[in-house]
Amino acid sequence: MPHNNSSIVTEILLLGFQNLKKFRICFFLLLLIIFCVTVCGNLLIILVVSYSRSLHSPMYFFLTQLSFTDILLSTTIVPNMLHIVLYEGSFVPFAGCLTQFYFFSASESLECLLLSVMSYDRYQAICNPLHYTSVMDLTFCVKAVLLCWVIMLAVTLTLSITMSELQFCGANVIDHFFCDFDPLLELSCSDTFFLKLEDMILVVPYVLSPFIVILVSYIYIIVTILKIPSVSGRQKTFSTCSSHLAVVSLYYGSLIMIYLFPNKKSVKKVLSLLYTVVTPLLNPMIYSLSNRDIKQAFKKLRNKKVVCLLN
Repeated sequence: MPHNNSSIVTEILLLGFQNLKKFRICFFLLLLIIFCVTVCGNLLIILVVSYSRSLHSPMYFFLTQLSFTDILLSTTIVPNMLHIVLYEGSFVPFAGCLTQFYFFSASESLECLLLSVMSYDRYQAICNPLHYTSVMDLTFCVKAVLLCWVIMLAVTLTLSITMSELQFCGANVIDHFFCDFDPLLELSCSDTFFLKLEDMILVVPYVLSPFIVILVSYIYIIVTILKIPSVSGRQKTFSTCSSHLAVVSLYYGSLIMIYLFPNKKSVKKVLSLLYTVVTPLLNPMIYSLSNRDIKQAFKKLRNKKVVCLLN
């Protein structure tokens, strides 16, 4: 039973999706399939890029980091959600709930930062092709990824320290399928004003700033593409960044929609599903299905394995 308001919260009841009824098993199986495909798809991207020398370029190096982030996000959210769907709700230890929130925040902020770095890479490739190899060298790429990790760790650690100082003694029920920021704050009996203010400030380095970098990069990219005289040239150039643009649109589109409907829990759940479950699934599909280099590298890798088995 949920605890009363005067007790200290030691475990949290995640309600998940309460209206599934007879569709519960079907939804569980769907989520299980999505989870397996997501992990295998992203692992495949990492393996193909790692073993194919033709893919040892900045764009694919950043893509492996994005795939790792998608695996982190999916494994943080989906396994517990499967349990919630199967049993129509689930109790989670409070420490486990906070841990899930920390890993969720880390993966989300890292994804935002990596998408901005990838957009800068596309900007250099299209708008500054003559100096691309000198600007986007291995040293720069490693430093960019390390900076993303440092910012992510700083943001996550700051939120973790502040949240750990709160007292949680409210009702222990969260009407969601994972431990998100706002539902957790509703359980606190401490003053959360400064934590909310801190969260708004931290949005700048890990959401707003990356979004501005992406926006400015694509403005320059579009202007450059429009200057190309031939239609085939414009199409060929645009195809080099279409996968990244599709991923950015899907990811940031769902985040923006959540901020537009902050008080509608049913809408928020569906949108949360979009960027925690669907986006990690679609990212490897978008990059593999629309990318000729990855498809060719995968065929070569598969042929090598066949030859090794025959020998």
